Amino acid sequence: MKKADVVDFYARLAEADPHPETELEFVNPYTLVVAVALSAQATDIGVNKATRALFRTADTPQAMLALGIDALKEHIKTIGLYNTKAKNVIALSQMLVDEHDGVVPNDRAALERLPGVGRKTANVVLNVAFGAETFAVDTHIFRVGNRTGLARGTTPLAVELKLDAATPQPFRLHAHHWLILHGRYVCKARTPECWRCLVADLCAFKPKTPPPKLTAKIGAAKKMAGAPD
Repeated sequence: MKKADVVDFYARLAEADPHPETELEFVNPYTLVVAVALSAQATDIGVNKATRALFRTADTPQAMLALGIDALKEHIKTIGLYNTKAKNVIALSQMLVDEHDGVVPNDRAALERLPGVGRKTANVVLNVAFGAETFAVDTHIFRVGNRTGLARGTTPLAVELKLDAATPQPFRLHAHHWLILHGRYVCKARTPECWRCLVADLCAFKPKTPPPKLTAKIGAAKKMAGAPD
């Protein structure tokens, strides 16, 4: 994507949503770490349902350790891989208490040392909790980066580095949220909704998906002609 088109791309998303936010619910940096760690291979909606009551009970590492792993599992048992995730939450809580006085560090290396916290989670925490210009590449951003031509790469890290290089000010702080939300609600995995996309003319994806009514008409015409769908 050309530099001028990149600016236009972000400018349109920014105009539509000037202040994007994570859809995960949290009350402080610690609960943000926990929520993001729990969200791996799970939906934000499902995580939020599980953590609302949990965070009323345990919103610090010390409180989580006092709650204990069995009670934690009861809170998050509706989330996939909850047994492993519960172990990680207890372990990262203990590490925060032992090594950081219960405070979430504003440091990538320290964050990535926490059990259950990888580069993507660290990037989310650095961005949302500390205002760092990071790019947390999940499946949505990976898809949008490759599909649009904004940042093509074969791995999440490759896409992240290309986004970092391609994204100019004043869009860097909120860029990954715009891309996540765009991928979640418009540039969907199976059928991107190109007909209502704000940046369709800048996007490299072809052929563009037509509106549902037109898609149905095309399907009907093919059936009448005896052609496969």
